[in-house]
Amino acid sequence: MKITRIGRASGVAVAAALALTACGSASNSDSSGSAGKASNGSAASGAAASGDTACFSGSLSAEGSTAQQNAITQAISNYQAKCNGAKITYNGTGSGAGITKFIAKQVDFAGSDSALNPDKGEPAKAKKACNSEALNIPMVTGPIAVSYNLKGVGKLNLTPELIAQIFSGKITKWNDPAIKAANKGADLPATKISVFFRSDSSGTTDNFTNYMNTVAPKDWPYEHEKAWKGKVGQGKAKTAGVASAVKATDGGIGYVEWGYAIQNKLSMASVDGVPLTAESAGKAVEAAKVVGKGKDLSLKIDYKTKAEGAYPIILVTYEVACSKYSDATTAKNVKAFLSFMASPEFQDKLTGVGAAPLPAPIQSKVVDTIGSIS
Repeated sequence: MKITRIGRASGVAVAAALALTACGSASNSDSSGSAGKASNGSAASGAAASGDTACFSGSLSAEGSTAQQNAITQAISNYQAKCNGAKITYNGTGSGAGITKFIAKQVDFAGSDSALNPDKGEPAKAKKACNSEALNIPMVTGPIAVSYNLKGVGKLNLTPELIAQIFSGKITKWNDPAIKAANKGADLPATKISVFFRSDSSGTTDNFTNYMNTVAPKDWPYEHEKAWKGKVGQGKAKTAGVASAVKATDGGIGYVEWGYAIQNKLSMASVDGVPLTAESAGKAVEAAKVVGKGKDLSLKIDYKTKAEGAYPIILVTYEVACSKYSDATTAKNVKAFLSFMASPEFQDKLTGVGAAPLPAPIQSKVVDTIGSIS
């Protein structure tokens, strides 16, 4: 199915209030239940509701993607304000760590910037942990910013090939003729380019390297992976580490989630003349296709989209959940919270945290999939 329109995403300015309170990490003791068991024995009260929100009383634990950290922190805050009996924790450790914890039955659901990878046996492992099929449920559109720090250069345009050449180390100076050709009239200094990448297993890395390998395979020949395969640069832990390193380094460049780029006031490069906005990211999402089977909603992103005004470097964060939990309480809790995240009430708030809402056609499928969890 091809997505034909973006639901409610617009080019409105992103709200400045991005300094959200981080939610507590899910420790092993707090999340000793399995992916098919509740985090504790508290009874769920799925019938209780605040307005149109189904509430539960008890605990829910999740871990994974830092790309959705701001979004899920906001969701938790909003949900718990409505449902004060709910205790939800999300530990932003990276997509790889989240999937590992989910498969190990240490959290109730995982956040991941990539769908479960068949080449690594992740769907089969997750199915075994759930004792049912695991579901990839897209929830947040997360643009990836190519952020840079270059004194005197407030605007920068990069082509897909230039991005791949910079991150592969083929271009090492900011005044390289190829960069100057893409930035007519710009006064580019001879500053050394300092590349920063994620040192942890990351779905953002997986998506960013997939983009480069797809659009410029000669310049980035490595297959996409959650682990960085490049030969140059410095690794930094999590998105916050990359963002801090770029901010502190004249000549620095890195790939970070849009919300973190805004939060850290980092400059962001345009791609082929298209700046990163909610609207330009939304236009790229329109080209995505659902490739999952049944209730699974894995998406294939078209990084080569030629749609006018589309910013192509995007990811979609998934909530990875069991289709059927062995514990009915956990199923109700997961279902209630994810239903809130997929609701128009919450999706409409995503531009305020550096993300974009799901397109209306895929949102309706997400609601249907969440409703099937038992």
